[in-house]
Amino acid sequence: MVSNEQRRRQLAREKFERQQQRREAERRKARRRNAVIAAGLAVVVAAGATAYAAGALGGGDDGKKTSAGSTPSDLPTPTKGPDPCAKPAPGSPATKTWKKEPEMTIDKSAGYAMNLKTTCGTIDLKMDAAKAPHTVNSFNFLAAQGYLDHTKCHRLTSGGIFVLQCGDPQGNGQGGPGYTLAEENLKDPVLKDPSDAEMKKAGMKIYPAGTVAMAKTQAPHSTGSQFFLVYKDSPLAPDYTPLGTIGAEGMKTLKKIADAGVQGGGTDGPPNATAVIDKATVTKS
Repeated sequence: MVSNEQRRRQLAREKFERQQQRREAERRKARRRNAVIAAGLAVVVAAGATAYAAGALGGGDDGKKTSAGSTPSDLPTPTKGPDPCAKPAPGSPATKTWKKEPEMTIDKSAGYAMNLKTTCGTIDLKMDAAKAPHTVNSFNFLAAQGYLDHTKCHRLTSGGIFVLQCGDPQGNGQGGPGYTLAEENLKDPVLKDPSDAEMKKAGMKIYPAGTVAMAKTQAPHSTGSQFFLVYKDSPLAPDYTPLGTIGAEGMKTLKKIADAGVQGGGTDGPPNATAVIDKATVTKS
């Protein structure tokens, strides 16, 4: 006859084995997801009034959620790591939107620079008006309207692709200015072929470190106000408008944000750094 103590131990062993199996299943899920990201075959950088891109990657929680979307009690609760940045300036993100693209007012033959004063430091961007006139014109308009002021950079990726995503007043990847733009400059020679044969066969391109490009949905003509800053060479489908380049000071600030990591220790989600754009300005050079 099995004693109560023996039965208790047996139940405890069975519970432990179930926990181990569940943990291994979650680890396999995370490895599969990261492999997909690394291959660049399921990356969607969201913009406009669409679902946050992390959702397209299985929840954006480093594989730690069950199919029901709850966090198992035996797994650690994600926490926010050290924050290397200052507190945001007083103010709130804009809520105004527009029904159509602003009238073209920029000089396509001139140079334009966008300066982002963030809580983590300055990010200086050089924009190519000749190659992406509608996108540059849009930022010239939005900056003048204060649209980017007090907005947080809501997404950091550090596995497969290496970008910081900003430009959404809602701060969740679903915001946009109300209008959308056609994608531009998609054959820019700055986008290189990957060395990986499978990626090349799939039509991927390398967005090099120091590139600023526009986020979008999978649909054409869906570029809005969201953009991403590439801090390490990243393989992506060549669907995202390359807008220009990040300056030396901007790369230092970007590295500070990237080095602080993603909340919860994953590879895709809100950054640990409180990266908020206090003020955005566009100037003609």
